[in-house]
Amino acid sequence: MSTESVAVEDLTLEDAAAELERLAKALAHHDALYHGKDAPEISDADYDALKRRNEEIEASFPELIRADSPSRKVGAAPSAIFQQITHARPMLSLDNVFSDDDVRDFISSVYRFLGLLPDNSIAFTAEPKIDGLSMSLRYENGRLVSAATRGDGTTGENVTANIRTIREIPQTLPSDAPAVVEVRGEVYMAKGDFLALNEQMAAEGKQTYVNPRNTAAGSLRQLDPTITASRKLKFFAYAWGEISEMPADTQFGMVEVFKRWGFPVNPLMQRLSSIEAILDHYNDIGLKRPDLDYDIDGVVYKVDRLDLQQRLGFRSRSPRWATAHKFPAEQAFTTVENIDIQVGRTGALTPVARLTPVTVGGVVVTNATLHNADYIEGIGNSGERIREEGHDIRIGDTVIVQRAGDVIPQVLDVVMEKRPATAERYRFPKICPVCGSHAVRERNEKTGKLDSVTRCTGGFVCRAQAVEHLKHFVSRNAFDIEGLGSKQIDFFFEAEDPALSIKTAPDIFTLEKRQSESPLTKLENIDGFGKVSVRKLYDAINDRRQVALHRLIYALGIRHVGETTAKLLARSYGSYAAFSEAMKAAADTTSEAWSDLNTIDGIGEVVARAIVEFYKEPRNIDVVSRLLEQVTPLDAEAPVSSSSPVAGKTVVFTGSLEKMTRDEAKAMAERLGAKVAGSVSKKTDLLVAGPGAGSKLEKARELGVETTDEDGWFVLIGG
Repeated sequence: MSTESVAVEDLTLEDAAAELERLAKALAHHDALYHGKDAPEISDADYDALKRRNEEIEASFPELIRADSPSRKVGAAPSAIFQQITHARPMLSLDNVFSDDDVRDFISSVYRFLGLLPDNSIAFTAEPKIDGLSMSLRYENGRLVSAATRGDGTTGENVTANIRTIREIPQTLPSDAPAVVEVRGEVYMAKGDFLALNEQMAAEGKQTYVNPRNTAAGSLRQLDPTITASRKLKFFAYAWGEISEMPADTQFGMVEVFKRWGFPVNPLMQRLSSIEAILDHYNDIGLKRPDLDYDIDGVVYKVDRLDLQQRLGFRSRSPRWATAHKFPAEQAFTTVENIDIQVGRTGALTPVARLTPVTVGGVVVTNATLHNADYIEGIGNSGERIREEGHDIRIGDTVIVQRAGDVIPQVLDVVMEKRPATAERYRFPKICPVCGSHAVRERNEKTGKLDSVTRCTGGFVCRAQAVEHLKHFVSRNAFDIEGLGSKQIDFFFEAEDPALSIKTAPDIFTLEKRQSESPLTKLENIDGFGKVSVRKLYDAINDRRQVALHRLIYALGIRHVGETTAKLLARSYGSYAAFSEAMKAAADTTSEAWSDLNTIDGIGEVVARAIVEFYKEPRNIDVVSRLLEQVTPLDAEAPVSSSSPVAGKTVVFTGSLEKMTRDEAKAMAERLGAKVAGSVSKKTDLLVAGPGAGSKLEKARELGVETTDEDGWFVLIGG
C-alpha cells in the first residue's frame, strides 16, 4: 500500500521510513528541476506540502531522520555549478504555528522564559511571510561584495553576479553603515511580472512556469546574468547576519535602518504589544492577501528588542523569539468507508479512517487519523466531550476533514444530518490484529484514569512491535547502520533460514559469522544483494561495534525515552555499566538509585518507571546481554566547558530567581558543563537558592551541600 496519503499519526515505523525515503527523493528531484533547470513540475502549494509532510514525519519519528533529509539542509543543497559561500552566521528556519491559540502559546512562552508577567510589556513585530527565495547580501566598507542563497543553512550558492542585476538592491551603502554588514531578506517575483513572463513564454512557444517563487529561484540560478536581469526580480529586507556594529537596538529599528540605506522593506510590518492587536493585524493581512502583488503564506512575529532576542536564544534549528503564523488549513467533506488499526513499535493501536478520496488544499486525502478509542467516541484527553454534542464517528458517516498545518489530515466533525441509518458504530478491538495478544488500556496508578492509548501486550511476540523495534534500533539517531533499511529489516526478519534470520538486535552483529559458516545460503546470491552491497553492509555493521552511550540507550527502544532523554541519562551516569546497575537497583522505589533517577532534571516519574520496568523484564535483559557481547558502548563525553568551575558538577536551582529565569539558569549551567538536577541528594554539589527557598535549602544544609545565592553564582562562574 502506498504511504503517500497516510496521515502521519497513522504511519507505522516501516511506513514512515519508506515515506521519508520517497519525500527525500521527491524533494531532491524538484529542487534540481527549479534550481538547476528552471523547469518546475509541481505547484508552490504542492512543493510546500511535501516539505511540511517531511517535517511532520521527522517530528513523530526522530529516529528515522535521514542523512539526506530536506530538513537537515534547511534550504536546498548548493548547486555544484555555483561557487559556495559559507555563511558567517547560519541562516536558520522558523517554527510554524497555525491557530490563534498557538500564537498565544508562543507569546506566553516568551514571557515565561524571560520570567515576566504577560502584561503587554514586550513588543513584537508582525510582517507578511514572503514566499520567495532567502538571500544574504554581504557588504564590506559600504560595497556589495557577495550574495549567497540560504543553501543548507550553513553554505549557500554564490549568486553575486545575478543579484547585481536586481535594481532594488543597493550596490553601495551610506558612509555611516557598519564596516561589515550582511543584510538578509527575500528575493521574489511580483505576480504581475510573473503573468507577463508566462504570456511572453507562451507567445514564443516555450514552456510556461508554475509559480512566482520557483520562477524567482530558477531565475537566480542562471549562469547567464542577463537572463536574471530580464526576469524583473524584487527584494524585501527584514533581517541580518554578521554585522560589525549594530545601528539599532530593536527589530523594527533595524528594518527602518535598512529602509534608510535604500533597501525595500515591507510596508505592512507593524510593531504591536497585545495579543489582540497581533491577531487583528494577522487577519487584516489575510484579507489583503488576494490583492497583494506578491505571494505570502503567513505572518512572521518577532520579539522587537534585540537584547531580549539574545536572552531567548535558539533551539537547534530555530529561534525562540520568532515564529511564522501560517494561514488556515483547508477543509472538505467526505465519507468514512472503513476504520483500520495500525500497530506501532510500543504496541500502540492507532485507528485510521479510510475515506472516500477528496481534494483538500490541492492534495488528495484518502486516510485520516482518529487518534484513539476515545476520540472515535467523542471524548477528549481529560474526559471532556469533543465535537458538537459529543457524537461518535461511525463507518458510513459524512465527516469534515482538515489538513491541519496544511499537512496532517484529521477528522474534525461529523455531519449528523447526513448520517445514514446503516452507519455502523465502531468497536475498538480488544485483541491485537497482528499477533492476537490482548490489547489493553493501562491505568495510571496515581490518578486511576485509563491511558488514552490501547496497547498490544504481546511485546516481542508481536511481529509488528518486533520489526518496528529493529527498525528503530538501526535508525539514524540510534545505531545508524547504513544498508539496513525498512525493506532489508523485513527481509531478514521473515527469513526462516538461521543463516539469514534477524529477530533481535544482537542477531545483526552475528549475521556475517553465520553467513561465513553456512555452506549453502549465501546472502550475495540472493536477488537484491550482491558481493559489493553485502560487503558494504558488513562493514557498516562492524563500524557500529563501538557506539556512543546515548545512542545505545536510545536504541533500546525504552518507552518514553527519546534522543534527548537518552543523552540526559548518558551524561548523568557516564557509563553503561553504571547506568544498567542503577536502573536495576532503582526497581526498589525506596532506594537511593530510584531517588537519583528521579532527581535528574528532565526525568519525571513516568519516564523513570518505564526505564525501571524495562530492566525488570527478563527478555529485555537477555537481549541486552547478548548485544553487549557484540558491541562496546563508549563512556559519555566529558563536559564541553572543562575549564569552568562548575564543569562536571551537579547543580540545583531553587527559590524565586530574580536575575534570571529557571530556564536561563539551567541553559547557562549546562553550557558551562554542569549537570542540572531537579532535587537535592547526596550527589548534589551546589545549590543556588533565591528568595523563598524552602525544603531544598533545608535538605542541602542537612546533607552538607554547598549553597550560594544568585550573586554568588555569578561570582563563581565569572559572570
